Amino acid sequence: MRLLMWWSGRALSSAATLLGVSVLIFAAVRLMPGGFAETVLGPFATPEQKAELAARYGLDQPVFVQYGHWLAAVAGGDFGFSMISRQPVGAELLARLPVTAELTVLAVAASVLLGVPLGVLTAVRARPTGGGGAAGRLVSGLGVSVPEFVLGSLVVFVFSRYALGLQVGSWVPLTRDPAANLATMILPAAVLSVFSISVTARTTRDAVMGVLVEPYVTAAVGRGESPWSIVRHHILRNAATPVVTLIGTTTAYLLGGALIVEHVFNLPGVGSYIVQAVGRRDYAVVQAGVLLAAGVFIVMNVLIDLLVGVIDPRLGVMAGRRA
Repeated sequence: MRLLMWWSGRALSSAATLLGVSVLIFAAVRLMPGGFAETVLGPFATPEQKAELAARYGLDQPVFVQYGHWLAAVAGGDFGFSMISRQPVGAELLARLPVTAELTVLAVAASVLLGVPLGVLTAVRARPTGGGGAAGRLVSGLGVSVPEFVLGSLVVFVFSRYALGLQVGSWVPLTRDPAANLATMILPAAVLSVFSISVTARTTRDAVMGVLVEPYVTAAVGRGESPWSIVRHHILRNAATPVVTLIGTTTAYLLGGALIVEHVFNLPGVGSYIVQAVGRRDYAVVQAGVLLAAGVFIVMNVLIDLLVGVIDPRLGVMAGRRA
């Protein structure tokens, strides 16, 4: 019964969140300067031409009526048609989703495989004077401070001039040639993962340093356990909760960062598709893309709650309800 109530509460809160996001994004795209008619027809179009184009796509109706029609269609699984390509938005997003998914998975994998060991190492090797901690904070600060578009532009410039076995500005499907696909995806994934690696390393370091002062770690040292055994059996599991939470949240953040990275590296993913749609005022595409990102963020939050409960039952969703 408690589990059913928890799932019901999460479903209701998720639906309310998606509804709020739909209202905000629907209003935001229509508040952008320059409407669809002005973008398509240009500055010299006559009022009659603009009115005809608006009537063709239903943009002459009141905003509340437009929103109601769109929301009813989305509830039925129909995201509408692109006003530029006149193709179903759902099909176009689905065709581009593998590119964004692969880019995000590679960036998350880099965050875990590099950020977690780096955080553990800087915490364990930190000297009492704080030298190791200062070095770790410096590296993390540099990674957080550099925006994706700056780092991406620099990488594109360098590797366009000196290829070094990697490709920039092109994309090869994974099903056609896995090796060539990796050669086109490794640089965008590296640029996208710099921020998450830095944040993951910093969070892991702080979590591990908090666990190192616990009595059970001192007892393990007194029993003569090896450093690796102490890290593996006593530190990682107890320090995992904030790291897992961060990785889940960072995954949703990386989807947002993919918009910039895909655009810089000319990847045919969801991110570059949405960026182009914003410039063209293609309302249906922008609305569907943002709603999809919000849905992924909500799903990630639910998975984080469940995974945290597995790692530490004291912090599980049901434990919170029994408290």
